[in-house]
Amino acid sequence: MATLTTIRPPAADADWQAWMAYGLALAAASPHHHAARPAPAWAPARATAGRTELAHTLHAYREDRPGPRWQQLARATWPAYQRWFRSEGTAARPSYDDCRTALRHHLPELVPTWERLTQLAMDATGASRDEAGRLLSLWCPTPFVTGCSQVLVPGPDPALIRSYDYDPALFEGVIATTDYSGRRRVLGTSDCLWGLLDGINDAGLAVSLTYGGRPGRGTGSVGPGFGIPLVIRYLLETCADVPAAVAVLRRVPVAQAYNIGLVDTAGRHATVFVAPGEDAEVSTQRIACNHRLDVVEHPHLAARLRSPERHAELTRLLARGTDEAGLSDAFLRPPLRSREYGAGFGSLYAVALRPGAGTVEYRWPGRTWTRRFDDPDEVITVEVPHEPTGPGFGERHACRGRGRHPRPRHDADS
Repeated sequence: MATLTTIRPPAADADWQAWMAYGLALAAASPHHHAARPAPAWAPARATAGRTELAHTLHAYREDRPGPRWQQLARATWPAYQRWFRSEGTAARPSYDDCRTALRHHLPELVPTWERLTQLAMDATGASRDEAGRLLSLWCPTPFVTGCSQVLVPGPDPALIRSYDYDPALFEGVIATTDYSGRRRVLGTSDCLWGLLDGINDAGLAVSLTYGGRPGRGTGSVGPGFGIPLVIRYLLETCADVPAAVAVLRRVPVAQAYNIGLVDTAGRHATVFVAPGEDAEVSTQRIACNHRLDVVEHPHLAARLRSPERHAELTRLLARGTDEAGLSDAFLRPPLRSREYGAGFGSLYAVALRPGAGTVEYRWPGRTWTRRFDDPDEVITVEVPHEPTGPGFGERHACRGRGRHPRPRHDADS
């Protein structure tokens, strides 16, 4: 039987899978072991009993300070992120000095972590300090787009419930628990290596994003600012409540348009629309989909994303007085759940963020997975119904091929 003293870390050149297996072995030897089911990173769609299933794997890890686990994630995904970073030519991205200046001015609390991650990425991948630092800064990044719906449930036991709709080949599939500052634990869904799509902190704040529905490079669509995953990270690292988060969103520039949902354990909530070069628009609306708050600025794009349809469904559910459990269940069926994975717009997960309970509950039809701050590393595989579709709206289509490329595929993939 393996013990904590007999388990050895992988070789220095091991991939992310090997490090996750190592974490699982440590968890199994720990008195706080939670059963986990290791699996390949990605699997193609397969036919089962007359329907097609898409299997994808999620890795959850806990690492207070960036170290070997983060470094192996960087090693496994760096070629893909590097292609994304270079896709418009490196001259299209700001210089290292400009990125450092922007971080120091707008997000100073993150600078020590950024510097450490830059060095770790250099050591793991052989990247130059210039490219690693620029990529990880997420200052004026290559544009990208995601779908999503969310609803806020304020009160003494608040929740933020949302779905994440995206191309499965462009999803990191990583759940990270960190304490980068040494003062605040953060648990959420990773993106862009250290950014977050959604999450909670141990101060009692939950944060999530939805795409704001502005296409292309028109006014208010793309501009000088940070990629939204890093802004979500910053909110959870530095803010204890909704008022503090709103204040940050009023001052930090963003590169694209998004709706940001916020709830805290004091019962406060807000949905904030942010866009390049514009003042943040703060609302007490509890619903956000893929247009600006309740204003459909681009009807054709909104229709392609079925944003008005999803917004209307959530509005109907709230008007009926649907409770938290009912709202969470609604994200497991259409129109809130999308099966258009082939079009780059399938629901990869639904999640209920509960900052008071300190839990993040991921859901799929027939499957629930709950993560807490103290949970050990874990890997699960989820099979979801897959609806093959032709070209449609997705990140890669919206950005005309400028999107992030899939992470390197493992031998088990096809």
